[in-house]
Amino acid sequence: MTDPEYPKSYEGYDPAGPRPPADVPGADRWTVDAGRLWAGGAATAVVAALVSIVGLLVARVFDVETLRPFEGSTFETPGARYAVAAAAGALVATGLMHLLVLSTPRPQSFFTWIVLLATAVAALVPFLRDATMETQVATALINVAVGICIGSLVSSVAARSIHLAR
Repeated sequence: MTDPEYPKSYEGYDPAGPRPPADVPGADRWTVDAGRLWAGGAATAVVAALVSIVGLLVARVFDVETLRPFEGSTFETPGARYAVAAAAGALVATGLMHLLVLSTPRPQSFFTWIVLLATAVAALVPFLRDATMETQVATALINVAVGICIGSLVSSVAARSIHLAR
């Protein structure tokens, strides 16, 4: 028989509510289904890469230049550079979420703050480079769109990947 105080999945989890003690042998505790989390992280990487490419295409439609990430890299096009950077960001965020779930009492709160601040940094960095204002704004908007995509998708994947372990 299950205790109604502890739901079976993360969807009903109340972060402010009681948690089972971690140091009591045989006690219930939250765990992550790593396969599901990382499969969702891989899907998030694909979506984030596509969001960056769509952002670049929208900028091109409006004839606005964007800043190139990784100047001097081996990638030839800004689209490939942005796609790789966005996908890498999604995988890093998935790893961060996995680590937070296993080590912190309120992983969603910490994850939200970390992604919010990283997105703010990504939005401000274009304004530190020498470019026109419209180029800086367009690049910042693409970075914000990718940050929102990664933050929301990894959070929702984690919500479906966290379970009560007996």
